[in-house]
Amino acid sequence: MACMKLGSKADAFQKQGQAWFCTTGLPSDIVVEVEDMSFHLHKFPLLSRSGVMERLIADASVKGDTNCTISLNDIPGGAKTFELVAKFCYGVKHEITASNVVHLRCAAEYLEMTEEYGEDNLISQTEIFFNQVVLKNWKDSLKALQTCGDEKIIPHAEELNITRRCIESLAVKASTDPNLFGWPVIDHGGPMQSPGGSVLWNGISTGARPKNVSSDWWYDDVSSLTLPIYKRLTLAMEARGIKQEIIAGSLEYYAKRYLPGLSRRKSAPVGMAAIEPPSEEDQKNLLEEVDRLLPMQKGLVSTKFLFGLLRTALILRASQSCILNLEKRIGMQLDQATLEDLLMPNFSYSMETLYNIECVQRMVEHFMAIDQATGGASPCSIEDERLLGSPSLTPVTMVAKLIDGYLAEVAPDVNLKLPKFMSLAEAVPEYARPLDDGLYRAIDIYLKN
Repeated sequence: MACMKLGSKADAFQKQGQAWFCTTGLPSDIVVEVEDMSFHLHKFPLLSRSGVMERLIADASVKGDTNCTISLNDIPGGAKTFELVAKFCYGVKHEITASNVVHLRCAAEYLEMTEEYGEDNLISQTEIFFNQVVLKNWKDSLKALQTCGDEKIIPHAEELNITRRCIESLAVKASTDPNLFGWPVIDHGGPMQSPGGSVLWNGISTGARPKNVSSDWWYDDVSSLTLPIYKRLTLAMEARGIKQEIIAGSLEYYAKRYLPGLSRRKSAPVGMAAIEPPSEEDQKNLLEEVDRLLPMQKGLVSTKFLFGLLRTALILRASQSCILNLEKRIGMQLDQATLEDLLMPNFSYSMETLYNIECVQRMVEHFMAIDQATGGASPCSIEDERLLGSPSLTPVTMVAKLIDGYLAEVAPDVNLKLPKFMSLAEAVPEYARPLDDGLYRAIDIYLKN
């Protein structure tokens, strides 16, 4: 991680319990309280760098406060950040990094550490590092953006356009062909090497061949962001022209990281770090947000993933609009589903049937409406193929075969009423079944129970 080294003096700060002391040999003449920490410092280094500290110290002097105790509980970043601010004021050696630059920049603004209070003050130093170093690098931009998710920092980072600048930086980098420059290769695949094996310090050489980097190289990185910031980043990427299927892949990766139900049947994607599962309410909010962000387009994500979302939505009692949207998405590509996908337990309180048959029926109706609207297989063509003895595996016939198999599976359910069984069977038009063997088998099983 890149850093900027500031200050030249040896560290004169010592921590004792919940207090910091500056051991310069002079007695402390001011105490600054930040959260549960007390900083025993000196007035001049602080007021000479900060407009806010100058005014607060002046006010304390007017009031005759000999102890001069000042509270700064609202300072962005809290006690940890103020410790770095104090070291800056004293000229003590410390570093600005991608992990602390956002907090320091916000704290510097809060304390009015402008050039009026000394050249190369903290506002200018943090801005230089942020613009010239952090925003030039993928990992540092990401690290800075992660810190923008801190609840106490959010309003300050927004006001200073820090969050927006980080998002734009990442969106530009994600929308650029990584093989043209080599920076993702350095960040994600190790240093680029020349044919002879020597490592190039800047990753560029006419003799080196960059590794091919897939379009999903950034998925795991951005999945570490909070949902509101991740949403803004995906929208910025979309505005930059990143293909919808790539954005959809990122949404799938993000959802699998934070929705435990999606990874229950198989392992998580390679490289995904284990995390503490969010609360059920947060999971529901995430699932509904993924539904809103995912374009209503066939084939952007796998049918199995959509079924996983739907099952999770039913368990978490997601909004009705979210559930209906997921049913429509599945309906658009129902021919890609498997029988196992369709066998969704009925999570309703009534528990009328073992499986959620109404949900499957709505999917079939969505599929048939789209198939007919787009000029799907006609009864005549199916009849011709039947006469030839070669039934076609068109999408509509695949769905018909799938539903007949589903009917056979749910038929033994003693709570399945005949009208519901017939309604699902009739949801598939007659012409979609080149052969009726599957339907007859399902009817036979139903009548025997």
